[in-house]
Amino acid sequence: MRRLWISFTFVLLLSFLVLGWIGSRIYQEMPPIPGKVLTTNGKLLIDTREIEQGQNVWQTMGGMEVGSVWGHGSYVAPDWTADWLHREALFILDHWSQEDFNTSFDQLSEEHQAQLEGRLTALIRKNTYDPETKTITVDPLRAAAFESNLSHYTEVFSEGNTDYAIPRGAVTDPQRLRRLAAFFFWTSWAASTSRPGEQISYTNNWPYEPLVGNRPTGETVLWTGVSIIMLLAGISGLAWWYAARKEDEAELVPPEHDPLALWEATPSQAATVKYFWVVAALILVQMLLGVVTAHYGVEGGGFYGIPLSNWLPYSVTRTWHVQMGLFWIATAWLAAGLFIGPLVSGQEPPRQNWGVNLLFGALLVIVVGSLAGEWLSIQNELTDEVSFYLGHQGYEYVDLGRLWQIGLMIGLLLWLVLMIRVLLPALRKTGQQKQLVVLLTVATGAIALFYGAGLTWGQHSHLSMIEYWRWWVIHLWVEGFFEVFATTVIAFIFMRLNLIQPRIAAAAALMSATIFLSGGIIGTCHHLYFSGTPIVALAWGSVFSALEVVPLVLIGFDATEDLRRSRTSPWVQRYKWPIYFFVAVAFWNMVGAGLFGFMINPPIALYYMQGLNTTPLHGHAALFGVYGMLGIGLMLICLRVLVPGKEWKEGLLRFSFWALNGGLMLMCLLSLLPVGLMQTNASVNHGYWYARSSEFMQTDLMQTLRWLRVPGDTIFFLGAVTLVIFIIGLKTGRSFQNSES
Repeated sequence: MRRLWISFTFVLLLSFLVLGWIGSRIYQEMPPIPGKVLTTNGKLLIDTREIEQGQNVWQTMGGMEVGSVWGHGSYVAPDWTADWLHREALFILDHWSQEDFNTSFDQLSEEHQAQLEGRLTALIRKNTYDPETKTITVDPLRAAAFESNLSHYTEVFSEGNTDYAIPRGAVTDPQRLRRLAAFFFWTSWAASTSRPGEQISYTNNWPYEPLVGNRPTGETVLWTGVSIIMLLAGISGLAWWYAARKEDEAELVPPEHDPLALWEATPSQAATVKYFWVVAALILVQMLLGVVTAHYGVEGGGFYGIPLSNWLPYSVTRTWHVQMGLFWIATAWLAAGLFIGPLVSGQEPPRQNWGVNLLFGALLVIVVGSLAGEWLSIQNELTDEVSFYLGHQGYEYVDLGRLWQIGLMIGLLLWLVLMIRVLLPALRKTGQQKQLVVLLTVATGAIALFYGAGLTWGQHSHLSMIEYWRWWVIHLWVEGFFEVFATTVIAFIFMRLNLIQPRIAAAAALMSATIFLSGGIIGTCHHLYFSGTPIVALAWGSVFSALEVVPLVLIGFDATEDLRRSRTSPWVQRYKWPIYFFVAVAFWNMVGAGLFGFMINPPIALYYMQGLNTTPLHGHAALFGVYGMLGIGLMLICLRVLVPGKEWKEGLLRFSFWALNGGLMLMCLLSLLPVGLMQTNASVNHGYWYARSSEFMQTDLMQTLRWLRVPGDTIFFLGAVTLVIFIIGLKTGRSFQNSES
């Protein structure tokens, strides 16, 4: 165990040193935000702070929940960076074509088109930023293109656009609209302007736009090849190690009776039950919001003829859908930790249930308050300044206002205190299970503290740095340390049931955490290839994100081992369905995180696929398939231990399990995957803007593929409803075998 702890500590320290160094490089080389933008004849186009203020307008109206910027965000509206760049390019080309050839650009011969495209590339890619005056100088024709785009976006956001699921009145104030346009212009400028002394843009030539010479860089292709080689090397090494390890441990004979059959719930464990009722309610509401959000893709102005967007526009339903998913998954995990704590130590500190109840009340206030603030922000009931603190921050997965975010951080610290209180007696003991308790404590501390990364940016912070820290929350907090926590909790559950020896459980959990974090920490950078970051982020991110996939290749061994444990003794069958959900976690880890994740992670793949439906394909399969299934499994194991003397009726759980998994698979294979691949083909052949455009997404074929989400979504929703009915039945008694029908 000592060697394992040394390896674990070494991986943590080295990985965070590298990730911190990459962050410093991003800060040094991120695209500059000019104080002013002037034309060559001295006309003021963008005034001081208008770009930062435009970023705040974008945040208030929903930010990444209304289209995307630099490829990060939602998928119905366009990517505003790519859309602005393409519209500006066509405006200039058409002007030159009329001026030189007296016809529109699309009527020119290929030779003349190539001539004008070369001229445009030279104009757009030239870096005219003066660091001394903090001024960008542009050709007057680009200023005219700015005004043309401003007119277009004024119509989109003030009059509404059903193809984009943007309702009338999203933004109406002319000053705010101009600021919003200034922000879009800057993201486009950074995406198409060459870095000083280099031939690539600040976003590594993303998005693909051949009109201005935005094509994949050599580094994008090179590091794709290196990442694939590293993946193969990692898989080979892990397989070799797995085959060569010695199986010198005697097979553990399970006890004749359930070790937890006589367990009496402590006051704090009983207090956690209300958390699971809230989890059930949030699951149901989240699924309903998901149905509405998906439907906005085919009927942007309403829901089967009902003008729902007047009260719940797409930006609201998607925000709530994402936020509620995070809330119920996190609530299930936190409650599971509080429930399992007394099982770990065998005792409970005085008044622990008071803290559990206090935390529950605080979480309710944060959930209700943040959701209400997001609605008020999008409905223009809050100013841009107030919205950042009480309304909508605009950044996907961390949408909630800063004050609610601080409240959540305080709640996590309270949870950490409660967990340490209950784990402290076990930490003071000696014995084989202490190593596992130490790892559980480390993971608990990391979960509570690493959410603090979401508090590192302010209202006017640079978008590149916000993206860097935002992915600390999404990737490291959710995908990293929650993964370690879950692995440890599952290992402890099997150990507490005497289905695995304590030393083996501790070693397996520590080894899994080390292997996962060795790729996962630095692999955070695979989200940052094209976010105004230097090549180092792409190089390190591509290699280590490939290594993230390595442990998932052999995850089937763990799944089959869990299944084997579920069949070792008749009494273990009462834990069958929680274990089945743990097996589903392994399956979706392999498919959702592994296959669908690596499909988009290599730089050349993400260059064309970022922000297309290949992203929610990975997102749904990994977020719900892994973390959602795990949250459900943890919830069920706690509810099973809560009343150990009564047997469950399995019919509802059986249907729920297969409906959730089957519906999720159908959703992925019938709709998200084919839509994403069709978009990728359009991106490669015509440019990224086209893959996200209404001209492409509103075609009959694409609409049909979007409608094909209905079968999978329906089955999936029925599985969620059945799960909720089962949980309600645990309260009423109808989910127990001895209850009356």
